[in-house]
Amino acid sequence: MCKALSIFEKNRIMKRIITFLIICFFTQFSFSQILRINELDCDTPGIDDQEFVEIKSQTPNFPLDGYVVVFFNGSDSGGNMSYLALDLDGHETDINGLLLIGSTTVSPFPQYVIPANLIQNGADAVAIYQADEIDFEEPVLAYVDDTLIDVLLYQTNDSDGAGLVTIFSEFNPSIQIINEGAGNNTNSIQLDNGNNDMGYLIQTPTPRRLNDGSGFVLNGILMTLTQTMYNEGETFDIVFTSEQNVTSDLNFTIGFNNGTFDTSDYTGNTSITIPDGSNTASTTITLIDDTLDEGDEEMVIRLSGLTSMFSALNNNLRIRAVDNDFSVAPFGTPINPTYGVVASTQPDGYYDSLDGLSDTALRQGIQDIIAEEGVVRAQTYADIIEILKEADQNPENSNQVWLVYKEIGRAKLDFQLTSSSVGKWNREHTYPRSRGGFNSISLDDIADGREVYWNTTADSLRHGNSDAHALRAVDGPENSTRNNQHYGQYNGPLGTLGGFKGDVARSVLYMELRYNGLQVVNGFPEGTVGELGDLATLLDWHRNDPPDDYEMNRNNIVYTWQYNRNPLIDYPDLVEYIWGTNVGDPWEQPLGVNEVDKLSIKLYPNPASNKIYISGINASASVDVFSVEGRQLSTQQIEGNTSLDLNLASGFYVIRISSEGKSVTKKLVVK
Repeated sequence: MCKALSIFEKNRIMKRIITFLIICFFTQFSFSQILRINELDCDTPGIDDQEFVEIKSQTPNFPLDGYVVVFFNGSDSGGNMSYLALDLDGHETDINGLLLIGSTTVSPFPQYVIPANLIQNGADAVAIYQADEIDFEEPVLAYVDDTLIDVLLYQTNDSDGAGLVTIFSEFNPSIQIINEGAGNNTNSIQLDNGNNDMGYLIQTPTPRRLNDGSGFVLNGILMTLTQTMYNEGETFDIVFTSEQNVTSDLNFTIGFNNGTFDTSDYTGNTSITIPDGSNTASTTITLIDDTLDEGDEEMVIRLSGLTSMFSALNNNLRIRAVDNDFSVAPFGTPINPTYGVVASTQPDGYYDSLDGLSDTALRQGIQDIIAEEGVVRAQTYADIIEILKEADQNPENSNQVWLVYKEIGRAKLDFQLTSSSVGKWNREHTYPRSRGGFNSISLDDIADGREVYWNTTADSLRHGNSDAHALRAVDGPENSTRNNQHYGQYNGPLGTLGGFKGDVARSVLYMELRYNGLQVVNGFPEGTVGELGDLATLLDWHRNDPPDDYEMNRNNIVYTWQYNRNPLIDYPDLVEYIWGTNVGDPWEQPLGVNEVDKLSIKLYPNPASNKIYISGINASASVDVFSVEGRQLSTQQIEGNTSLDLNLASGFYVIRISSEGKSVTKKLVVK
């Protein structure tokens, strides 16, 4: 007789059957997936710039059109929303069925290049959908539907991420978060290729190789140079080395074009052959020494044309071509200042409304000018990079910016683009963001130029984030050293001359006048947003370091972007009427040039097209034309009243006319 089974035994057998069916399902599921996330390295030692994700297809050379890789932020603050989507259209896997996605610092070089330090550490998820990048144009909550192909949940010893487990358990009921290890680890998360892609391993990264060592071993090609910077006229060699000797002639090409750097800037052989039986070849490149002031340029050395059994170990190498044709401004740096060379380009009558005002009425009158709605423009934080390249240009070398605090020049090309700031420059808020209460928004990441801007008012405090009057080019590490210290706590690097002090003081005091909600106070207040110190220190800096030509030139350039000026540069005595010895006294606008030294000259029309007329000259005179940044463009001698052909591009210019020991400087607008 058969013994009847108890309820307990029946339930136990049923559980075993269900478990067996689930295992069978997911084994079959793993075999049938078109694409898998084969490897992920979300955190690397140091500056964390060698992260990558690798996709694996069932078949080699699989076209990836119609697929997208999406990253979700599973932290408590991230809310399980997407933060990055990579459209795979136009890409395909290699002979091993692999597609490597990473930055230019990853080796072997990725087939799909993304910026460094873009992949977050976790607890996050990376998924493959049969979808389009545009579906994730805005952050999207993680989801499961029939377009989801594969997903990997990962972390680096994080405690959150449970929300992602709940969401993606619909796709895989047994899904778990895979831990890569603590921060700065040397591991990656790898699909267990040796076990039919079932489960994950934590081990040494294997980019562009199957994780179990099977498949084709690609022969890597390495490019090497002795330097990363060469001057025009110099010659350098590029050496190409393969990991194994080639078994037949290996032919490939290199290119250098990048922006304005093109074939007119160099000579040399760009078709390379590593001969049969060898593992090396080289070429010699010469940079052409022209007479053009193009500024420093970067060539990008790109290797292309490798066959399927080869891979580039490195690529897209950036090499600096230093232009020796830079220009020097007619005015000095903040530590070697000049005065009176650069005239204010303020419009006629710009400050007339201030005459006779005092105390709070004077403050309000200034704000009405420099924050006038419908006139003053707010630019994006990304635009600030281009503004600083103009406004903070080193007077001694037009290819450099002048660094506040450090008081040295640095190449414009050395703007910080990664997490490493050493040897780089970035943007310094003289009124720190954390103390001002203004921060970036997503649109701040778009550099859209002068003519695209936000409307702004005195209450638009957020726009203080990108007000160029209060941002300076700064050495990256020094920016971190300053942090958000008050002035007086922070006095600049030891050994510098302090030529920045008056500039910084007028920049910070401008912010109090421009924006409601900001104040410069005595002492070092802590924890109060909207207050910055120390007023006494900044007043002392202002008095001992008056505005020079560098600062006036800067004011002129920022005006062409924002359509407002820093009045404390145009009229430094205003500081005393607002904060100093003349508080309560009525303000009267002084003459910019003493009448005894002034010529009565008329220059018309203004704005002009191709010709201007000059009248009021009774003797010979010299006419000097300067760009708005102070670079002298031309000089001419004239006799009496005359006309001049301009041959100038549209923009702002400064005309200086000198005769009989007197001179006058006028702003000219060319249409």
